[in-house]
Formats: sequence, C-alpha cells, structure tokens
Amino acid sequence: MQFSLVSGDAAPVSGELLVIPLFEGELVGDTAPASLATADSALDGKLRAAATQEGFKGKVDQSFLIHTLGRLGSNDRVLLLGLGNRARFQPEVLRLAAGRAAKTAQRLKATSIAFRVPATDRAEDVVRAVVEGLELGVYRFDKYKSAAREDKSPKLKSATLALPPGTEKSRALDDALTLGLKVAESVNWARDLVNEPPNVVTPVRLAQAAQQAAKEAGLQAEIGGRKEIERLNMGMFLGVTVGSAQEPRLIHLVYTPKNAKDAKRAPLALVGKAITFDSGGLSLKPTEGMVEMKTDMAGSAAVLAAMKVIGSVVKPPFPVHAFIGACENMPSGTAYKPGDILTARSGKTVEITNTDAEGRLVLGDMLTWAGEHEPSAIIDLATLTGACMVALGNYIVGAFGDDDATVNSVLDAAKSAGEEMWRLPISDMQKDALRSDVADMKNSGERWGGAINAALFLKEFVGDIPWVHLDIAGPSNSPKERGYLNKGATGSGARTLVELVRQRAVDIATQPEPKAAPVKAAKRAKAKTAR
Repeated sequence: MQFSLVSGDAAPVSGELLVIPLFEGELVGDTAPASLATADSALDGKLRAAATQEGFKGKVDQSFLIHTLGRLGSNDRVLLLGLGNRARFQPEVLRLAAGRAAKTAQRLKATSIAFRVPATDRAEDVVRAVVEGLELGVYRFDKYKSAAREDKSPKLKSATLALPPGTEKSRALDDALTLGLKVAESVNWARDLVNEPPNVVTPVRLAQAAQQAAKEAGLQAEIGGRKEIERLNMGMFLGVTVGSAQEPRLIHLVYTPKNAKDAKRAPLALVGKAITFDSGGLSLKPTEGMVEMKTDMAGSAAVLAAMKVIGSVVKPPFPVHAFIGACENMPSGTAYKPGDILTARSGKTVEITNTDAEGRLVLGDMLTWAGEHEPSAIIDLATLTGACMVALGNYIVGAFGDDDATVNSVLDAAKSAGEEMWRLPISDMQKDALRSDVADMKNSGERWGGAINAALFLKEFVGDIPWVHLDIAGPSNSPKERGYLNKGATGSGARTLVELVRQRAVDIATQPEPKAAPVKAAKRAKAKTAR
C-alpha cells in the first residue's frame, strides 16, 4: 500500500473512506477535533446525531460507519474509531483501530483511505502506529483459495495520513512512516512463512527465504546442511532431525555496520526456533494438537523479519547476528527415542524423556553456538510450551531471564512496539525437575511449571551471557480476527526485536565519547613502554 503525509487542517482529504479516531468525550462538546466538526457540518449535523443514537462514545474497540451520500467530496463514507480514555492512551490502541479501519475499507472495496491522525504529544509514535495498523490490517493469506484467486474486486491501494492542526510534515515523521511501513511489510512476510503449509515451508525452503531476506537487506548469509551440523558437534540438533526425510538447515545471518569502529562492537545475538513441522516424534501428538504445528517455526520467522528491518532501515552501530536451526520432528524407524542420550555442542549430555520437547534441544545447540560469537546479549524466540499459554493465554508473551537490565530492556522495547509481554520467574528451585539419573540432565521435567522448566533447560547453554527467552507459543497464532490480526499467524516478536535494536542504537548514540588521554601523558606512557 502507498502512504503519504499531509499537513493537518480541516480541509477535505482525498480517500473513499474517511477515518476519524476519537477519544472518549470528543464526539460532543467543544473538545471535538476540527475534522469531526467539518464532516458533521457537511452532513447537516447527522454524523454526530447518528453516532450518538447508535451508542458510539469513543470507547476502545467501538466504531461507527455512515455513508456521506456525496456530501463530503471524494469521501463516500466516514468511519469513527474509538480510542478510549486520552489519559491512558497507548499507540497500540491506535494500531489496533487502524487495523479495523483497513479491514472495513476492504469489505467496502475501497481503494483509498483518508486517515485523520489524532493529536497527541507523541506524533512520531502515532504516525508509525497508524501505518503499521493499516498495513497489517490489509493482510490476507488466501493464495490457496480458488475464489480468492478469481476475485477481481478493487483492493485498498493508498492511504493519506492527515496530520493534526499545528503539526507540520518533517523528516522525523517521514522516517516514522518509512520505519512503520517496513516493519509491517516484514511482519506480513513472516506471517506468510508461518501460514504456508509444511509441505511448502520445509527447512530448505526456510533457508532459501533467509537467503533472499539477506540479499534484500544487505546482510551476510551462511547456510549449512547436515555435514556442517555434524562438524559443529550439535548432537541435540542432529538427534531431533534424524527421523525426518527433510534435510536440516543451519542458518546464520549477519548485519555488520559499515563503520570499522562500530563493526568491532560486541554483537547482539537473536536465536529463533525453526521446527517447520512438529509431529511430536515418537511421543506423538494427538491429531488436534498436530494440526497447527506448521507454526512451530514462528520464532525463526520473527527473527528473520526483524533482520530485514535491522539491515535495511535501522542499521545500528553494532553487529547483529541471527542463529536458526531448521528441521522437522517426525516419527520413523530412524527417529530419536525416549531413553536416548544426546551430547550437546557444549558437551552436556541429555537424557530424552519426551521427544515432543524437541525445540529446546535444537535451541540449546543454537544458544551455545551464538554464545561462541561473544555477544553482548542473546535473545531467543520460540513457540516452546503449551504451559506458557495456560499461564498467559493467546496474546501475552512469557519473558524469562535473570539479568534484570537485559530483561527490562526487552520489556521496554515490547511496550514501545505494542506487543504485550510478562516476566515469569526462572528459579533454580525447579531444577530438580530436570535432574537425570543417567545423564547431566533430562530434556523434559514434570508437568508443573512446564514453561519454567523449559527456560531452565535453555539457561544451561548460555553461560554468563545476558540472555532473555521469549516463549511466544500463544501470541504467535491468533485464534480469531482482532484489530490488525487475522486468524492465523501474527509475526509476534518481530516488532519487539526491531524496537530493541533501535533503543540500543539510541543508547550508544547518546553515550558520551571517552575523553582522550592528554598528549603529554600519552607520550610519557609511550616512552616508558619503549624503555
């Protein structure tokens, strides 16, 4: 979709659907924005009257649609969106509302939309939220539906964002629009990867997608196969993949700053789970639990989507690496078995008590490999446990880690990006659940505290490096349409990773340069060294 910004005033803005977001209390009285007053006047006061009669008050999730009957220029219809209480406003509310507007436009077969950006003290965040909401909201995955392929009806192609009165176009707002569009396009790309059937997105196909993403974003891509995995002694990764006829892939993407000084900084490491189909292995899942297991690579899709934005738009003053081990978990005569003992790259031995706890095995080897690159921090994303869904539901990510500063930075980034996360404990009191009589540890413990047990397992492979584990099992897949979400893949985590990198880049940019040693003192030190 094409986006443009125009300076905001009460003049008409081109678009078949005019969208006016309102806070509670703005429908009536003197607090109404000029855009509403203008539209209401053109409709002889019928807009406010009809909205009031229908119970629209500007509350969150409320909307009201009316036909203009040709009285408002090119605006065939007006859509009012509720934003709730102004004092409690967060951009995510607007992002969700913009998503609803995009879906309304699609149902109306509108090709253009005019969006009145609400006045707040966070202009850049608001512009970005509108762009992301609209672009995410138009997303559809219907390529395998015959009716969709034959549908020639008009599509939403353009959006004009009218800035509020007193807000002029600026480089910062243009940058916010560009970033928001790139983030949303990349998230939609990740949604496509997750929504594709498992016979299409195999480990090989995922690696090809990673290579293409790297090419587009100016990243370095290294792809390895079974021989490379064997050479790296990734015994846990190999154990999971031996039951499948599909060849595994080792994926390593690298963003390196062009500035030589920045390139020498410690990298940030991102690790994504990439089980392209999880049958449970010999610990076979029931049919209903297997249907959506094509989504077990959602963590890797989010990491790849984030890398696309990091390399093409954010371009931080430090390296960023992505590590992904892609494979299937299948039952066969060659599959790994309960009772097997696998040796990790780190040298730890692991007794297999449940072959359906496979994601942590692959991640363990990936975390060890990532740690060998001496990163400043490691963030992993994984659809790891149903237990996390039991605890937090379908829309909240579980965050684990014992380095408070790193965990808080991820939570702050998530809040800014509009993705809800909640920190869960990672207590050593649970470690007994992973104790093995025959190996260093088991891959699966008791039922209770399952999400914590999985996080504790991963912790064994990160050493002293600051690390955060994000369990996205619930939010990776929406059970219904909501705001800019459709039923299906969400791209959960990608926006947070982009925001985390952006915030780290800002922190580095605002750090004072270390003072250089006085010339005389430096000369004395050099002379002393020479003696």
